[in-house]
Amino acid sequence: MKNGLILDFSCAPSDTYPRESGLIIFKFYVMRKADVVGSIAEKTGIPKVDILVALETFFKEVKESLVEGEPVYVRGFGSFILKKRAAKIGRNIKKNVAVEIPEHFIPAFKPAKEFVQAVKDSKHELAEHSDADLVEHD
Repeated sequence: MKNGLILDFSCAPSDTYPRESGLIIFKFYVMRKADVVGSIAEKTGIPKVDILVALETFFKEVKESLVEGEPVYVRGFGSFILKKRAAKIGRNIKKNVAVEIPEHFIPAFKPAKEFVQAVKDSKHELAEHSDADLVEHD
């Protein structure tokens, strides 16, 4: 992924990423919607506007289906599903009051087996960090 947004993720030294002093910075790329549209346009030759309309329509259909309680299955890619969250007691820390959180559903994505295997077999930057990926800051 050449285009995209570079994010810095910093953490304190730990057993996993020990350092003598300072913070450790991870830098990785994130594709935004505009990057996805641009990549598809480059690979297919379809105008960006048409791809954006198709992508927005897909998102809208997925949202509407989930709102109606219907999962969306895309063979070889994954499923957009609803997960049930049980009722529980939460806490409002500012007011120090217990709050009842009712049972509800949340949208979730479950990748297809082929998708999971392709990611497992890939050699991407987030799988293992080399010292080149780590930058120390005091």
